[in-house]
Amino acid sequence: DAGSSVEEMEFNWDEYLEDTGATAAPHGSFKHVDTSLQNGFAPGMKLEVAVKSDQNTYWVATIITTCGQLLLLRYDGYGEDRKADFWCDILTADLHPIGWCQQNKKILKVPEGIKDKIPDQEEFLQRVLKGACSAPANLLEGLHRGKNPLDLIAPGSRLELQNIRDSLEAWIVTVVENVGGRLKLRYEGLEDLDKFDQWLFYLDPFLHQVGWAAQHGYSLQPPLAIRSLRSEADWQEILKKVKEEEEESSVPTDLFKDKPVIGVHSFSEGMKLEAVDPMAPFVISPATVLKVYNDKYFMIEIDDLRAERASSQRYVCHVNSAGIFPVQWSLKNGLHLSPPPGYPGQDFDWADYLKQCGAEAAPQSCFPLLTSDHGFKENMKLEAVNPVDPEEVCIATVTKLRDSYLWLQLEGSKQPVPECIVSVESMNIFPVGWCETNGYQLRPPRKAIVNKQKKIAVVQPEKQILSSRTVHDGLKNQELNSSDSVVINGKYCCPKIYFNHRCFSGPYLNKGRIAELPQSVGPGNCVLVLKEVLTLLINAAYKPSRVLRELQLDEEAAWHGHGETLKAKYKGKSYRATVEVVRTADRVADFCRKTCIKLECCPNLFGPQMVLDKCSENCSVLTKTKYTHYYGKRKNKRIGRPPGGHSNLEVAMKKPNKRRKRRKHFFVHKKKRSSTSVDNTPAGSPQGSGAEEEDDQDESELSHSLAQDRDKRKRKLRTFSFSDDENKPPSPKDIKMEVAEKLQLDSNPLEWSVADVVRFLKSTDCAPLARIFLDQEIDGQALLLLTLPTVQECMDLKLGPAIKLCHHIERVKLAFYQQFAN
Repeated sequence: DAGSSVEEMEFNWDEYLEDTGATAAPHGSFKHVDTSLQNGFAPGMKLEVAVKSDQNTYWVATIITTCGQLLLLRYDGYGEDRKADFWCDILTADLHPIGWCQQNKKILKVPEGIKDKIPDQEEFLQRVLKGACSAPANLLEGLHRGKNPLDLIAPGSRLELQNIRDSLEAWIVTVVENVGGRLKLRYEGLEDLDKFDQWLFYLDPFLHQVGWAAQHGYSLQPPLAIRSLRSEADWQEILKKVKEEEEESSVPTDLFKDKPVIGVHSFSEGMKLEAVDPMAPFVISPATVLKVYNDKYFMIEIDDLRAERASSQRYVCHVNSAGIFPVQWSLKNGLHLSPPPGYPGQDFDWADYLKQCGAEAAPQSCFPLLTSDHGFKENMKLEAVNPVDPEEVCIATVTKLRDSYLWLQLEGSKQPVPECIVSVESMNIFPVGWCETNGYQLRPPRKAIVNKQKKIAVVQPEKQILSSRTVHDGLKNQELNSSDSVVINGKYCCPKIYFNHRCFSGPYLNKGRIAELPQSVGPGNCVLVLKEVLTLLINAAYKPSRVLRELQLDEEAAWHGHGETLKAKYKGKSYRATVEVVRTADRVADFCRKTCIKLECCPNLFGPQMVLDKCSENCSVLTKTKYTHYYGKRKNKRIGRPPGGHSNLEVAMKKPNKRRKRRKHFFVHKKKRSSTSVDNTPAGSPQGSGAEEEDDQDESELSHSLAQDRDKRKRKLRTFSFSDDENKPPSPKDIKMEVAEKLQLDSNPLEWSVADVVRFLKSTDCAPLARIFLDQEIDGQALLLLTLPTVQECMDLKLGPAIKLCHHIERVKLAFYQQFAN
C-alpha cells in the first residue's frame, strides 16, 4: 500500500465540448494572445542565409511565415514557386541581416536551383533589395536570438505599475511568474508577502517598463494599501536599490510596442455614466467622474447614497477603459441597472436621478464606438480569470452578448461566482487550451473532481508496450519525444492559417459560407489549430458529411500524423470520423495544400500563406468542371465505402422527442472509434433531385456493412465462445480456455474493436465487468494501455477485482508480445 491521497481526474477539453454539445470560441477572437506569440519577425522581411548545398556561400531569402523560433524561408529568385520553401531554426541556422556578407567578406552566390533564372546577379540583388526590410539584427544575434520577446520577461524582472485604485502614482513591481504573458506581480519591498500580489497581462495599459513614471512626470510612491508596512526611509532605500539594479532587471523597451495606445478623453468632473467595477464586474451601476487628472486619465466612483458608507469603489480610467457606458445604455440593451445603495425605491429612473443630483450625463461623444464584430456567440466556451480570485483560471460559458461585451458563467471556481461582465478585448479571457499549452492549472467543472481516497497497490513496473510515438488517440495529450514533434519552448508550433476567400472553393465547399469564415486561425498548438480549421471547412460545405468522408483517415495508407475525431451533421444525422492532422510546423504548409487538393479546391484556399492579390495557381479562371479535370481527382468510388475500401466514419440517426444521451465520462482518454457507415452523396450544390434516394442507399449500405463486419468478427475471433446475452455471464462449459492456461490469440489486439474486447472479457471470470468496457468504449489499443492504477481510478474498482482484471489484461499483453510484437 503506497498510501492514499485525494486525486483529480485529468480534464479533457475535447471530451467536455462533446459532452456539453458546445463549441470553443475561435482563437482569432483573442487578439492579446495572438500578439503575445509574435517573435519580432514578419513575413516579407529579408535575410542572408547559408546555402544548404554550399555552406561557404550565402543568398538572400524572404520570410514567408513565422512560428515561434521557426522561420519558413524562400530564396529570392523562386518567385511564387513554393517547392523550395524550407523551415529553419533561428537558434541553430546560419542567418544574418542584409549587408552582413559585405561587412564580413562572405560570398553571396545564386543557388543552383535558380541559376538559370538569374543571369545578372548584381542587377537582381539591386532590384530585390531596393526598399526591402531586413530582419532586425538584434533578433539574430546575442542573448535575444531565437527568443520570443515575451520570454524576456523572466521571474525577477522589474516593471512599473500604475495604481488604479488610489491615484495616478506608480510603484515598482517584480515579476514572480510569467504564464504565457500573464504576469504574477509583487510590489517591490514586500519580499515574500504575497497578500498584495496582482495578476496582469503584460500588454495591460497600466503596466510599463522601469523609468516610465519619470519620463511622463508621475511620482513613484507605494500604494496606500501597503504604504504603512514600512517607513518612508525604508521605501526610499528600496527605490535607491532598484535604480542601482535597473540594468540587470529591466526588460526590453520594444516589448511594449504592441500595447494599446491611450487616446485623449473629453470627460469633465461631475459627469454621470454607467459603469462596471473591474474588481467586481457583476453588475452595471450609476457612476460619477470624480476627478480629471489630465487629457488621458480620469477617476470614476461607483455611486453610493448611504451616509454611513465605510469605503468607496473608485478607480482610474482612460477613454478606452472597459466597462464604462453612456447613461441609458443598459435600458437600450435590455439590461438591469443596479440602483445605487441607499436609492429610494426599486425603479431607477435616470432623468429623476440626474435632476436629484443636479448633474449632467456624459455625452455619447465621450465614449468609443462599440463593435459587434468579434466572433463570440452565446454558449461558446473559453477560459477566463476569476475576478474574485485571480489565481484561478476557470472554464467559462458565454451566456449573453451586448455590443462588445460578454456575460460569462464561470465553472469550477472554489467559491460560486455570479456572471461576470467582460469586454471582448479583455486580457483576462483566453481560448480553449491556453492553460494546458502554458502549463497552468485550469479549474475543471466541479462535477469532475473525485474526492474519494483510493488505495494504489505497488506493483512491479511493466514492460513498455508501445513506442513513445502516439499510436492511439488516447495518448494525444501525452508529451512527445523530440523525434516525434517539433516543440517550440514546449508551447506553440503551428503558424497562423489564413483562409484566402478569393481562391476557388471547389465542388464540395459553399462559396458563401467560405466567405463568412474568419481571416485566420492560430497560431497555436498544431493539432488544435488544424482541427479548428478542418471543423470550419466541414461546416462550410454543401454536405458536411461528404467533406468529412473525404478528409477521413485512410487506414491502409501510411500514418504520419495524429488522429483526431471530427464531427459533421447533415439531414438529421450525426457523423464522426478519425481525421489525420500533422503535429509539426514544418509539415503544416504541405498538409494544407494536400487537403485543399483532396477537396478539389485551390491549393491556396487555406494555409500559412496569405494570398494578397493574385493567386499563384491562377484559380480564378477555372470552373468547377475544369478544375476537377485539371487536378484529375475524380475516381469511381463504391457507394458506402471510402477510398481504400474501408471507413472509420460512423453515423447516428437523431431520434425525435428524445434528448441526446450524455456520455458519463469525459475525463477518460479519447477513443479511436471504428464503424462502417459513411455518407457518400455526390459533392456540389445541395439542390439535387436524388439526394434523399442517396441517403436511403447509405442506410441500406450501413445495414449490409454492419452485417459483414459481424460475420468477419465471428470468423476472426472464433476462439472465443460466449453467450449472446451481454448481461448474462457465459457458463464455464462455453469457455474454451483455462484462466491459468497460456493465451493464444487469433488476431492482433491492436486491431480489436470495443465489441472484440467485450467478447474477450466475457470469456473470463471478469465477465460482469464487460459492461464497463462497453460504456467507456475501450478498444484493443486502449486495453493494452491499461494499468492497475488506471483501472482503479477510471473504473472505480476495488483492489481485488482490479487485480483480477489486470491479470487477464497482462495475459493479453504477453500474448501480444509473443505473437504480434514483431
